[in-house]
Amino acid sequence: MASIAAPLTALATPTNAAGPPSGAASVAAIAATSLSRHYGSVVALRDATIVVDYGTVFALLGRNGSGKTTTVHILTTLTLPTGGTATVAGFDVVAEAARVRRSIGVTMQAAALDPEMTGREHLELVCGAWGDRRSQARTHASELLAEVGLTHAADRLIATYSGGMKRRVDLAGALANNPGVLFLDEPTTGLDAQSRRALWERVRALRDSGAAVFMTTQHLEEADALADVVAVLDGGRIIAQGSPAELRDQHSATTVRLRTHDPAATTARLHERGFTTGVTVERDGWTRVDVTNARAALDVVDIARTAGGVTGLTVTPPSLEDAYLSLTGHSVERDPNRLVENPS
Repeated sequence: MASIAAPLTALATPTNAAGPPSGAASVAAIAATSLSRHYGSVVALRDATIVVDYGTVFALLGRNGSGKTTTVHILTTLTLPTGGTATVAGFDVVAEAARVRRSIGVTMQAAALDPEMTGREHLELVCGAWGDRRSQARTHASELLAEVGLTHAADRLIATYSGGMKRRVDLAGALANNPGVLFLDEPTTGLDAQSRRALWERVRALRDSGAAVFMTTQHLEEADALADVVAVLDGGRIIAQGSPAELRDQHSATTVRLRTHDPAATTARLHERGFTTGVTVERDGWTRVDVTNARAALDVVDIARTAGGVTGLTVTPPSLEDAYLSLTGHSVERDPNRLVENPS
């Protein structure tokens, strides 16, 4: 129990106000400039510039070892930067670390939960560490349990919780000080689909309340569904940043697949009409054409029809996964919890 309570009691009294501090609406929730972290000759993070506004979900994408957790550790004052500057909730992460901690909530990849405590006991401990009196802590813990849908399991040992339930009680603890800025380091890794979707809804509600949510993830579907802004981190560098739609449009393509009576004639006609790249006859006889927009996709279908008829058609819109592959050369493995190098 002491190992959990000790770091919490050092945080002091919370601000108890989600969203931007009073009178600071123009202050970014997170602002980092040229942020770097070296471990000897190893560069974990290089020249990262990040701005996250209140009422925004920011997703940092990257495979294991890309620098995601290092970034979170710096912004949550757990690690000192080697270079650059950063503020969180308007406070400098080095010079005003204690004030940063009072303004944030954090869930790391490994939840700090005592399996011999009940969910209620854990949250009462957390609320007490934030300054609640005993009776206040009981009430507050009950409210947090209800908020994450764990009232029914409040008095069960955490050892009996599923992975999704443990994640939810960990999230409830991160919300105990009603933070204006919430950090979620790969929050849904290992969760089943139902638990993942439930956490997504909670993240959306936090954003809508005015809080800023900074999350790292290896789930591209998750970033696409939740994030207002996505940054791609590869080898310690942020190599692209923008909305999911912007990254899809700039770094991915719409794929048209056609089954025709004469693939060779279809390909020749496409080349004649200016589609000289991104045209492939696949081993199953289908013709694949990568195009940049919906208008071009319609043109491809019209050209194929005049070349001998279309007997099969699929159109796949741009995806964040394709954009990530284009940017990094890495693809998402069948296991959605890991990003690996493209074996091809």
